[in-house]
Amino acid sequence: MTAINFINTNALATYLRERDILPVKHLSAEKFPGGQSNPTFSVAIDGKRYVLRRKPPGQLLKSAHAIDREFRVMDALGKAGFPVPAMLHYCDDESVIGSEFYLMEYVDGRILWAPSLPDYRPAERAEIFDAMNSTLAALHRLDVNKIGLGDYSRRGDAYFERQLSLWIKQYRAAETSTLGELETVITYLQQNLPPCDGRVVLSHGDYRLDNMIFHPSQAKVIAVIDWELSALGHPLADLAYQCMQWRLPENSELAGLGSLSRRELGIPDEEEYTSRYFERTGLSRPANWNYYLVFSYFRLAAIFQGVVKRSRDGNSSNKRAAALNDMIQPIAHCALALCE
Repeated sequence: MTAINFINTNALATYLRERDILPVKHLSAEKFPGGQSNPTFSVAIDGKRYVLRRKPPGQLLKSAHAIDREFRVMDALGKAGFPVPAMLHYCDDESVIGSEFYLMEYVDGRILWAPSLPDYRPAERAEIFDAMNSTLAALHRLDVNKIGLGDYSRRGDAYFERQLSLWIKQYRAAETSTLGELETVITYLQQNLPPCDGRVVLSHGDYRLDNMIFHPSQAKVIAVIDWELSALGHPLADLAYQCMQWRLPENSELAGLGSLSRRELGIPDEEEYTSRYFERTGLSRPANWNYYLVFSYFRLAAIFQGVVKRSRDGNSSNKRAAALNDMIQPIAHCALALCE
């Protein structure tokens, strides 16, 4: 068993006991399936379930996998009443289990993997999408200073300029081959940066269906998870990222992101979804909406490229790395079409 999939449960139990975090008698851990950037484990402690997130071992890209930030942002959001799991403890001592980690409560609910929601009725699909929309709007209405996150990350008007520079660097660091379409996309993004409008919100960074836990029987988001890419950012970054799924190729169905171009019955179209968000936040639709979509496509391609690179380097247990690699060119094609 590789270090990515394994936790020294004896060492973890001893640490939790000695620090008076939990009075552990029996502890077991099992990695959740899937390809989380930060390996995530189901931990059973004396009959109660918890979730542990750890930094992956090995050489990592600079600024990636900052789980201390995940812990901080969810701790602040929970205290502000936003739906996230309760944070229990963060450990920066890598000697305990081999890397930094944090422990949080287990939220019992539904994770919905396919955006087309094939197992649900039209009315249920509409309610689920509206709950996603409402939760995103609620996040963007939070005052970052009042909830203690005013210094959470660099802020200022040049958000997209900074983010573009960051993701170009991340993409270059993980690049395994040159893709001409993405080079054209990068040029477009550099030459068409949107004007600064001064808006600053807490941006989730990966706001999609499978990063939410829904109530077992209601169309209600009871926890938003995976805050690894969160930052003080622009509200349209999250919105455009989610709206990519209405424009992805019809044969794509990735976890949390999939094609809705077939207009599944009951699911609002992109115009309806964004209009509802703008009503809830008081924002208006920008004239250069395509730019935000292109940026989201490029960012997604860079994220996928990072997963592929880590998998090839042996630092990821993502079994779907090959499928993600195959999606990079279609994503680039979608982005290029919007550029033109």
